[in-house]
Amino acid sequence: MDSRAKLLGHPIHQMLIVFPLGLLGGSVIFDIIHMFRGGSWSLAAWHMIGVGVITGLLAAVFGLIDWLAIPRGTRAKSIGAWHAIGNVIVLLLFAASWRIRRDDVASPETFAYVLSFAGFAVSGITAWLGGELVDRLGVGVHDGANLNAPSSLRTPSVRADSTRARA
Repeated sequence: MDSRAKLLGHPIHQMLIVFPLGLLGGSVIFDIIHMFRGGSWSLAAWHMIGVGVITGLLAAVFGLIDWLAIPRGTRAKSIGAWHAIGNVIVLLLFAASWRIRRDDVASPETFAYVLSFAGFAVSGITAWLGGELVDRLGVGVHDGANLNAPSSLRTPSVRADSTRARA
């Protein structure tokens, strides 16, 4: 199934997710650097989290538009729901970390780090689910998508005859 929200022929959700993924992931790297070296890395992480959460909310709007178009009862609909729920959790964890840091950006509380690191861990799972949607099931890529393809963890590739039929 093709994406319902496009810009210049490309799915908007897939274009936007690079921002929250990169910004929030980058903030974790800056937090680790700050933990070992000190300095103003935590200030950079704080700003990255704020922008990452905002861009994550923007990407979610277009993800929801695409998810609503997936037919009910398909594996893609289920995976899309888990992907969305997981990403809401990611954004909440990072938003809470951002809020806690506001009082002392230069030296965040340990709990702020815990929330960010947990958000980063969950984002690894949701990123895999997003990859499953796009790379395995073809959601947002083409009309000939196999919305019920088996998990990539169980089967190394989608049946060869289904790919030949689309070619």
